[in-house]
Amino acid sequence: MEVYNTIARRKQAFQPKEPGKVGIYVCGPTTYNYIHLGNARPLVFFDTVRRYFKYKDYDVTYVQNFTDMDDKIINRAGEEGIDPLALSRKYIDEYYKDADSLNVRRADKHPKVSEHIPEIITMVEQLVKNGTAYVIDGDVYFEVRKFAGYGKLSGRNPDDMKAGARIDVDERKRDPMDFALWKAAKTGEPSWDSPWGPGRPGWHIECSAMSLKYLGTNFDIHGGGHDLVFPHHENEIAQSEAATGESFVRYWMHNGFITVNEEKMSKSLGNFFLVRDILAKYPPELVRFFLLSTHYRSPLDFDDEKLAAAGRGLERIKTSVRLLKEALEKPAGQESTVIDSGFSSNLDSLKGSFEAAMDDDFNTALAIGVIFDLAREVNSITKRLGPTLSPTDRALLLKAMELFKMFNEVMGFFKVASNTGDMLLDGVSDKSQGLAEGLISLIIEVRQEARKNKNWTFADRIRDGLKELGIVLEDTPQGVRWKKQG
Repeated sequence: MEVYNTIARRKQAFQPKEPGKVGIYVCGPTTYNYIHLGNARPLVFFDTVRRYFKYKDYDVTYVQNFTDMDDKIINRAGEEGIDPLALSRKYIDEYYKDADSLNVRRADKHPKVSEHIPEIITMVEQLVKNGTAYVIDGDVYFEVRKFAGYGKLSGRNPDDMKAGARIDVDERKRDPMDFALWKAAKTGEPSWDSPWGPGRPGWHIECSAMSLKYLGTNFDIHGGGHDLVFPHHENEIAQSEAATGESFVRYWMHNGFITVNEEKMSKSLGNFFLVRDILAKYPPELVRFFLLSTHYRSPLDFDDEKLAAAGRGLERIKTSVRLLKEALEKPAGQESTVIDSGFSSNLDSLKGSFEAAMDDDFNTALAIGVIFDLAREVNSITKRLGPTLSPTDRALLLKAMELFKMFNEVMGFFKVASNTGDMLLDGVSDKSQGLAEGLISLIIEVRQEARKNKNWTFADRIRDGLKELGIVLEDTPQGVRWKKQG
């Protein structure tokens, strides 16, 4: 397996700190609003990374934080007249709703800043003690010039840098690039006691303290969006390595930007989309499919036309799985085998191709291409099947279904029924899925009865009515098939 390491600026062979184990830390959202599309991309991608490591039999510890105390949270809470931590709790709950819809599994640890103040204070104390941080009127700053490696992640030269986004301009600082580790309390703001007086943490120190607590020094992967390379991750490296004297992270992974109609997503341009609004318009499995359809380091352009194209692709996979499921429901027969012997080796080859794609820096776009190849194989086979199924053919079709399930276990497009392990192709609950399919089957039976009695008008009315609801019926020699319209 090779991973593109931002700090090395190239792909490197993945060698974990401990054989068979992998520790991953991903920067989570600041919880003052619903998550937006830019939050969703790393959310879905790193969930897929975790899934693939598990598929490869790694013991994975996956940590994703919540920044539940921040200037934005305080300002929003003031506007709404509620406690900042109460505001954060509200949007953490809303985050889980969106993440669950996108089939993102819960992290092993979801640490919150407000619950790790002692660890943050201890780390800041260590930096003050070793002379890489200084105190001014209850504020504590990291002295960038004291860390010789500053700029190694972003490739920036400190001499050329100016105070950037989220770096407070303060004339009291020894250097404009020095950043806050601890902020003295302001009237009406939440605060905690510290050796420097009441206050709250700076942004960057939070992730360092929490990742080191749960994963230790020199842990395997730190991930996030490309916008976090500087200053957030650059500052994390500086303060963490200055505090511990050890290398902080082995591999840095950053996903590319989201653009909207080929313009960078931003509030000022008015093309800033909340996941909640997107999910009201598009099925969650399509949104996840779309987010993984482009290599994670490339920009991803979001527009309706591209989503529609992704929807057609996803529907091809759904149709193939449905055809396979229908084939496996055929009664047993003793007729000669229809599927040729090369089908099994083709399945093995597809499994190898999928793993090769994911081993090459988690190339989900190429992996999706392999899933399309599997769909074509299955579609070709199912067309040749008769009304019954030989034991040999059934075994081969089951192997194909298991391959679909394995690919889905990694990619996470479809949720899985807890009782059967079947993929829920339309992203609904087990109970709803069963009820919907049962009702459609019952309606088809009524239509078939009408056709048998030559009541063509009523049969056509049923067919047309289902089509208006997005359910298309196909009359085939093997019986009636139905599919959801893309």
